Amino acid sequence: MTETILIAVDGGGTGCRVAVGTQSAGIMAEAKGGRSNVSTDFDVSITSITTAAHEALAKAGFGIGDLSRTVAHLGVAGWTGPEMSPRIAAALPFGRSEVSEDTLTTVVGAIGERDGYVIALGTGTIIARQRGEEHTYIGGWCFQVSDQASGAWLGHRALERTLLHVDGILPETGLTRLLLDNFEGPAGIVQFSLKARPGDFATLAPDIVRSAAAGDVMGRALMADGAAYLESALNALDFKAGDILCLAGGVGPHYADYLPPHMTENLVTAEGRALDGAFALAARAAAE
Repeated sequence: MTETILIAVDGGGTGCRVAVGTQSAGIMAEAKGGRSNVSTDFDVSITSITTAAHEALAKAGFGIGDLSRTVAHLGVAGWTGPEMSPRIAAALPFGRSEVSEDTLTTVVGAIGERDGYVIALGTGTIIARQRGEEHTYIGGWCFQVSDQASGAWLGHRALERTLLHVDGILPETGLTRLLLDNFEGPAGIVQFSLKARPGDFATLAPDIVRSAAAGDVMGRALMADGAAYLESALNALDFKAGDILCLAGGVGPHYADYLPPHMTENLVTAEGRALDGAFALAARAAAE
């Protein structure tokens, strides 16, 4: 019997990644594609995913004729609920497709099948609890009204506080000087903010994290504020001392020093990426 081909998709608003493999061989090839937010641009998303899948299949030694024996799991940005899944699956050339939001693939990629908690912070925010196959999420509504503690949130707050310093309300720090120099004064900050997207604000996060680690007052205050939100979110998810916590993403691990000790006594590093989580879910679907 010919082995089922597994396809994993990690679809984001700025680009997607596709992995192809089998249960016995694991991931055999990967490819990148264009943007794939299924709510904001459905047709472009389908084209991006399909094109990247064809490339990954070819890299793995498979052809178009093998598509009928594929099982895919797609974790995609813009997925708002199961009612979207039939339309997405019908538009794709795969033998069988399961679709979820990208938060699920992030969690499974980070901690596998273990019970525990995941805080994944990059441009945005994912806070989740996994118990068996049950997943509970907090926040992550969007940058405009949520995504606290994320890279975009840190960047926006840092610029806000820098302008409060310019107004004489907050003291000068090394971070305020750095940001004012980088933007050539407050007018530059204003012009940047009028056009900036969440990812643009998030580019400031590395400077904030470094400044905080060096003892900068404003940097540490921003990280402390973010950590206070994360602590409240974990408490809302019924976190208990000793529970597994994975801090993932480009920003997430930097909060370890700002969270209370009982929340970090069982920190684990992420097992893999969201793409790895999607591959594991595709394998699970094929087995079922």
